[in-house]
Amino acid sequence: MENLIFAIVLLPLVGFLITGIFGKQLPKNLVGAIASLAVFSAFSIAVYLFFQFNSQSQPLIVKAFEWFRVNGMQVNFAFQIDQLSLMMVMIITGIGSLIHLYSIGYMHHDKGFHRFFAYLNLFVFSMLLLVMGSNYLILFIGWEGVGLCSYLLIGFWYKNKEYGKAARKAFIMNRIGDLGLLIGIFTIAAHFNAVDYLSVAENASSFGMDDNLIIIICASLFIGAVGKSAQVPLYTWLPDAMAGPTPVSALIHAATMVTAGIYLVVRSNFLYTLAPSVQDGILLIGLLTALLAAFYALRQNDIKKVLAYSTVSQLGFMFVALGVGAYTAAMFHLMTHAFFKALLFLGSGSVIHAMSGEQDMRYMGGLKDKIKITHLTFLIGTFAIAGMPLFSGMISKDEILVHAYAKSPVFWGILFLIAAMTATYMFRLYYLTFHGKFRGSQEQADHLHESPSNMTVPLMVLAFLSVVGGFINLPHFIGHGHYAKLNEWLRPVLSEKSFSQMEANIAGVSPTTEYVLLGVTIAMFFVVWFMVKSLYAGKGKQALPEEQYTGWEKLSAKKLYIDEIYNVLFVKTAEGLGKAGKMFDNNLLDKVVNFVGEGAEDSGRSMKRLQNGNVETYVLIMSLAVGIILIVNFILQ
Repeated sequence: MENLIFAIVLLPLVGFLITGIFGKQLPKNLVGAIASLAVFSAFSIAVYLFFQFNSQSQPLIVKAFEWFRVNGMQVNFAFQIDQLSLMMVMIITGIGSLIHLYSIGYMHHDKGFHRFFAYLNLFVFSMLLLVMGSNYLILFIGWEGVGLCSYLLIGFWYKNKEYGKAARKAFIMNRIGDLGLLIGIFTIAAHFNAVDYLSVAENASSFGMDDNLIIIICASLFIGAVGKSAQVPLYTWLPDAMAGPTPVSALIHAATMVTAGIYLVVRSNFLYTLAPSVQDGILLIGLLTALLAAFYALRQNDIKKVLAYSTVSQLGFMFVALGVGAYTAAMFHLMTHAFFKALLFLGSGSVIHAMSGEQDMRYMGGLKDKIKITHLTFLIGTFAIAGMPLFSGMISKDEILVHAYAKSPVFWGILFLIAAMTATYMFRLYYLTFHGKFRGSQEQADHLHESPSNMTVPLMVLAFLSVVGGFINLPHFIGHGHYAKLNEWLRPVLSEKSFSQMEANIAGVSPTTEYVLLGVTIAMFFVVWFMVKSLYAGKGKQALPEEQYTGWEKLSAKKLYIDEIYNVLFVKTAEGLGKAGKMFDNNLLDKVVNFVGEGAEDSGRSMKRLQNGNVETYVLIMSLAVGIILIVNFILQ
């Protein structure tokens, strides 16, 4: 068992080393096969371990070695396998395997093919460290590893300066969150004298509700989650991260890396349940993020930018769930979101592939008969995220809505509005891309074709998961088997207070109320679908150039000018300080240094006249010096 756990982590690392060192000399298909097989093998082992666990299994700690000891605190480099880490490992390696397979076709003509797969394997290795580590320090190593890989993959086409800027933006903004995470970890180590999850959870039980220390720790950890999971105010990096190849968007910014913040909070549930004031803050930030991002997505024309803001909005939904203490609802939506958002990103990549690199939806249209598999799978992904009854996204999103209603009907109303906006922008994207008349160039029309099978097969698998994934955790009022209940599966990783709070919240909503809320959301889905279809399908309304937008449409297209505001407040300020520092260097420091240097040169020239190598001159000077000394000594006496 221990060897299998080590193998899960090491297989992607081995794949990274092989493809990184020898990949340039190997055939592309072999490089892709090695990288994909490494991740798929890890997935297979994870599935085997999954069947060895049940909802009563206790965490399995596997120690690799003792890392260090300090002040009586022993820190081991060890892995923790439990229900939460297994769930995350299967998502990472399962979705990762499909994305690796897809990338073989998508990146086949790229000169950096082997480098791309090396980065992907390194990313999966770092992500596995993050979710399998038994303590916060190993989590932090993986946290920084995925940050590095994100930088490398976003800026993969580094010759494009704008892509390089997007990579730097992501890296720098994540460092802000990482500082908060470090402060939280150091505070835990200082006051708990431990950093492993089990010991911290045991010690946390002795603290009261809203203890100042717990508030500081939870707030600090949440700052890290805000940066990594792109929440207000550190969310602007993720839409720009679409500069990377489309498989990167699917792997990092839809299914895995951006969910690390959700994992961190769920893993630390024993702390957050003791800090309801921090949970309220998480709830409000999640609501604001979901609302703003959904508003931005309404009038974006870049197909990947719409999906990027959709990701930010859906992450906001997950944080709302965390804010109301619905940890399993957050993890449920994390899982279903990984299915349908990876599908949508890969589907957009197939569209871009067919359109010879075109990403602007204003130049698409009428593709449903040209790329039929992509069209059908993309429609399934659209149904899932928009809330089609019985599709995975509808079931997981409905659970969050019910928990929000239990907290306050106001929160439910805001989330309901966001869900309506989600359906609106997703159906707009779908109809602009696949229906109506083709609006691209004749050259693009001549080259329209379906993607190869190594790209379409992952789309079909993800489409299937997007349909059936929700049945893993049907609403409790329907009733289903013990093994299908996610609440019971994750119960061992939740503290008693966390689980009791979650059960108490949902118990406050009657089955009748749940049926009514469910009926309202289903009705909303069909109303929005009908309205958007009537506007955009056939020869209906088309996307306008941004300069023709007015009112709210212009604010949506310009993202409320937040990027411009950040640019003025932070980027220009930093550049101004840099210029001021350069002027200070040139006009003051350099002149002082030059003055000292020139003074030394001048004194050297003066001394050079005396140090001329003439013995008579040296004797004369020595005699004068002795004479002066004697005279001064005589006078002083």
